[in-house]
Amino acid sequence: MARTTGGGSSTAFLRLQKPRWTGAGNIASVLENWLESERDQLALWMPVGLGVGIAAWFALPMQGQWIAFLLLASGFSGLGGAIGANRRLGRALIVFPLAAFSGCLLIWWQAERVAAPVLSRPVIEQFEARIMTVEPLPARESVRLLLRPLGVATLPPQIRVNLDEKDALAGLQPGAIVALRARIMPPPEAAVPGAYDFVRLAWFQQIGGTGRVLGKIVVVSPAPDQADGGGLRQRLSAHIASRLAGGEGAIASALATGDQGAIPEADAEAMRRSGLAHLLSVSGLHLTAAVGLTMLLVLRLLALSPWLALRWPLVLIAAAAGALVGLGYTLLTGSEVPTIRSLIAALLVLCGIALGRDAITLRLVAVGALIVLAFWPQSLVGPSFQLSFMAVTAIIAVSEHPRAKALVARRDERMIRRFGRIMLSLLITGLAVEIALAPIALYHFHKAGVYGALANIVAIPLTTFVIMPLEALALMLDLAGLGAPFWWLAGQALTLLLWVAHTVAASPAAVASLPTITGGAFGLMIAGSLWLCLWRTKVRRLGLIPVLAGAIWALNTPAPDILITGDGRHLAVRTKTEGYALLRPRAGDYVRDMLSESAGFEGDLEALDSLEGSRCSRDVCTIDLISGTRRFRLLATRSGYLVPGRDFGPACRDADIVVTDRRVPAWCTPRWIKADRMLLKETGGLSIVLADQSVKSVKTPGDDHPWIHPPHPVEKPYLTQPASTHFRPAHPEEGSSAAESPSRRTHGASFETRLRQAQPLLRMSGIKND
Repeated sequence: MARTTGGGSSTAFLRLQKPRWTGAGNIASVLENWLESERDQLALWMPVGLGVGIAAWFALPMQGQWIAFLLLASGFSGLGGAIGANRRLGRALIVFPLAAFSGCLLIWWQAERVAAPVLSRPVIEQFEARIMTVEPLPARESVRLLLRPLGVATLPPQIRVNLDEKDALAGLQPGAIVALRARIMPPPEAAVPGAYDFVRLAWFQQIGGTGRVLGKIVVVSPAPDQADGGGLRQRLSAHIASRLAGGEGAIASALATGDQGAIPEADAEAMRRSGLAHLLSVSGLHLTAAVGLTMLLVLRLLALSPWLALRWPLVLIAAAAGALVGLGYTLLTGSEVPTIRSLIAALLVLCGIALGRDAITLRLVAVGALIVLAFWPQSLVGPSFQLSFMAVTAIIAVSEHPRAKALVARRDERMIRRFGRIMLSLLITGLAVEIALAPIALYHFHKAGVYGALANIVAIPLTTFVIMPLEALALMLDLAGLGAPFWWLAGQALTLLLWVAHTVAASPAAVASLPTITGGAFGLMIAGSLWLCLWRTKVRRLGLIPVLAGAIWALNTPAPDILITGDGRHLAVRTKTEGYALLRPRAGDYVRDMLSESAGFEGDLEALDSLEGSRCSRDVCTIDLISGTRRFRLLATRSGYLVPGRDFGPACRDADIVVTDRRVPAWCTPRWIKADRMLLKETGGLSIVLADQSVKSVKTPGDDHPWIHPPHPVEKPYLTQPASTHFRPAHPEEGSSAAESPSRRTHGASFETRLRQAQPLLRMSGIKND
C-alpha cells in the first residue's frame, strides 16, 4: 500500500514539474532555454548588429528616419534592461540593439567626417597637382591618376583623371607635381536603378571629380626619392609582364600585386561568367597561400637542425614569419579592404596556432568583421565585403556541421577513396559557397555563375598549390637569373586556368541573370543565410523561410519595360521577343552592358528603329508599347538638334511618356511622365514597368545622404544661354490652354506634386525607389 501511495505521489510531483503554457512567461522561458543552448554562438551576432545599424543608415533616406532608428534601438535596449541583465534574453536585447545603435551612429559620423567639396558641373581647367596614386590600366591603354590640385579654389581637394597610356611619362609617380589640362566632371551616380553607384564610393574616398587629361601632361617636380623609377608594385607588375605575355602574365600580375588593369576584357569576362573572378582579387585565398607557404618553408628549414628543433619554439617562429610575409603582401597589393580583412583573420589564426588553439572558427570571422566595420563602416554595402565574409562564413559553417566533419574525417581506406572523399568535400563546400554568394552576385551584378562550384574544384587547388608557389619560386630564383623554367611551368598552369574559365563561361546556361532585385528581397536572403550559418540547434532551419521568401520575391521581379538613364540620352525598350532595343544604336559598350545587366538580359541589343511600329527620324523616335489591354506611346529625342515647337507640341500631347536630355517647356504635356532634364535631375535614372505602371528611380525625394547635396568648391561665373524659341508653340492659345489645364500644369511643380497629379491619369501606384 505504501508503494502504491508513493507511486501516486511521485506521479503527482512529475505532473507538477511539467512545464505548462502560460503565455508570455513561457515564451520568455523557452527563449531563455534556447539562448542558453546557443550561448557559444551569441557573440557572433555582434558584428551582425553593427551591420544592421550601418545598413539602416544607408537604406533609410531621411535624417528623421535615422533618428527614429536610433530611438527604436535605444528602446529595445531599455526593454532588455527591464527584463534583466542577469538573463541571456535580457543581455541579448541590450547588446544587439546597442550594436545596431552604434553602427548607425558610426556610419553617420564617418560620412560627415569625410565631407569634402564636390564639383557641381563639368569644367575644363589648367592646373598643377600632386600625384597621390598611379594605377596603370594596360587593358584599356590608359593610366589612372589620383591628384590633389594645388592652389585651385575652383577644384575639389582631390580628383581622379585618366590619360592615354602613350602620353604617360616615366616621372608619373606618387609625390610628383604635374601640370595638366583636364575636363573634370562630378562623380557619376548610378545611371539607372540598380546600376553601379560611384558617387557614394567617391564620397567616402573624398574624390570630388573625375575626368580625362586633355593634351600632354608635364612633370613639374619629380617625386622625392622615386625620380629614378616606379614604385615596387609597378616594377613587380612590369617584371612579371616581361616574363609572361598575354592574359597569363596579366593574371600572374594580379595574383602577385593585385593589379588587374592588364587583364584583357575577354579573359576578365570569362572569369566572371565562370565564377572564378574571386581569384583575381587579392583576398583570403591568396593571403592564406602566401602565409601558409611561408610557415611551411620556415618550419621545415628550421627543423632540419636538431639543436633548433629541441631548443626553440619553431611553430611560434614560423607563425611570426608568416605574419611578416602577410603584412608585406598586404602593403604590396595596395592595402585594399578585402586584403586587410584577410590579414586580420590570418593574424588571428596565427595567434591561435601559437597558443595551441583551434583558430579557424566563426568567432575569428566575427572579430575580423568587427574590426573592418569599426574602421571602414562604409565597406558593408560594397560587394567585396559581402562576398568575402559570406564565403568564409559559409565554408566554416559547412565544415563545422557534424555530417561534414564525419565526411572528411580521416579513415584507413584506399587512396582512391580518400581522394574521392576530398573531391566530394570540395564539391559540397563549393556548392554551399555558390548558394550563399548567389544573392549578393545577383543584387550587385544582376548575374551569377551556375557552374562556379564545379569550376572552383579545379581552379582553387590549381591556383593555391600550383600557380602561386611556382610564381613565388620563379620570382625568388629571378634574383639569380634562374627563374625561366618555373615561369614556363607557371605559364602552362595559367593557360589551364584560362581554359577552364573560357570553357565553363561558354557552356549553355552558364550564367543566371535577373533584373534589378529589390533591397527587401536581398535583405531577406542575407538575413536567412546568416540565421542558417550562425546558429547550431535545429532553430537554424527557420532561416530557410526568409531565404525562400526572398528568392521567390527576386525571381518574380518583373523585367523593366523601359530603362531611362539619368542624363536622358539613352533609353532601352523591351521588345515583343523579350529582348531590348536602344534609342541610340551607336551607344558604346559601357552603356550597352549597363542597360543589359540592369534588365537581366543576356544578348545583343537591337535598334529602336528596327522595331515594328516605331517611327524614327534622326532627331525623334516614337513607338507604341502594349501591356495587357493598354497602349502606351513613348516619345524620345535622340540628337542634339532642337525640334520645332509646332511639331513637338502636338507629339507631346499625344504621348504617354516623353524622354529627352533637355529642358522641355511647360506646354509639353504628356499624359503620364515627362522625363526631361528637370525631372531626371530630381529622380536620376528611371526603370518603368508598364503592367502595374510602377516606376523606380535612382534618387529618393528628400534624401539627406551627404553625397546627394554635397558642398561645392568656388565656381567661376558663367553665362546661361537664353531659352530657345524652337520649342515655342505655333499658336499662343495652345500654350495658354495647356498652362491653364490643372491636369497638365506639372513642369514647375516638385517631383512629388507631379507624381500626385499623374496618379488619376493612369492610376499610378506611386514611385518606388532603389
